[in-house]
Amino acid sequence: MSTALLARTHLDWLESEAIHILREVAAECARPVLLFSGGKDSCVLLRLAEKAFRPGRFPFPLMHIDTGHNYPEVIAFRDRRAAELGEELIVRSVEDSIARGTVVLRHAHDSRNAAQATTLLESIAEFGFDACIGGARRDEEKARAKERICSFRDEFGQWDPKAQRPELWNLYNTRVHPGENIRVFPISNWTELDVWQYIEREGLDLPLIYYAHEREVVRRNGLLVPVTPLTPAGEGEPVERLVVRFRTVGDVSCTCPVASTAATPADIIAETAVTTITERGATRMDDQTSEASMERRKKQGYF
Repeated sequence: MSTALLARTHLDWLESEAIHILREVAAECARPVLLFSGGKDSCVLLRLAEKAFRPGRFPFPLMHIDTGHNYPEVIAFRDRRAAELGEELIVRSVEDSIARGTVVLRHAHDSRNAAQATTLLESIAEFGFDACIGGARRDEEKARAKERICSFRDEFGQWDPKAQRPELWNLYNTRVHPGENIRVFPISNWTELDVWQYIEREGLDLPLIYYAHEREVVRRNGLLVPVTPLTPAGEGEPVERLVVRFRTVGDVSCTCPVASTAATPADIIAETAVTTITERGATRMDDQTSEASMERRKKQGYF
């Protein structure tokens, strides 16, 4: 074995696999799109896309399904990063789906996280996307561990974990009929630790809420719930001002920070290396309603 081959790190192997997947999808699919929320995993995807296709333009637009309940600093970062890259950013809003009557919430302040599925399916139909590329990883949650790299969705946008296509020898089947689509996960084999090691190695810019900062929170069901207009403190709940950071970023109404003083990628790598709880398990209220929460949402079209 050559010295150059021995010198390759596990990040090099993961990067190479992801770039191969991105190029395969670009070559085989008629109308792919890369989902970009401004979160850490989608920032990694952008760097991988740069390595796969620069100095040319990306062979797909970027798209974000905006719940309208996102952290404002993440939305500002999303817009700035897309502008820096000079790539097309499509934004579609759950608020528009609510106005059309295709999304109906029980209460005005309900989490809109699951409602993203409807807006995503409407956007896929609007633009005729046949492949949606995203940053989901198998280590995040049990349902995501069942996914293939190229995950088939039927004409109703539904996912059947029992009807997944084989991917022997890293061969990916991207064939779909009109109305069907695939969800593509180039970093499916990465872990949270891999992501942070890659962020450090590549010097990637991220929204600052991923790093330690002070925030008002209340303790609720074992989570640190941020105090916001959407998630106010309940009557009698003591409000604390703690140093926290976000491990994952999503809808304000269901995404919680964790107590942490980690202010750099190196600090976060050290924390992540010893954690025993997944990022979603530690921070997502919507995944704690039942063990099947994510799988149920995915079957309805959720990414």
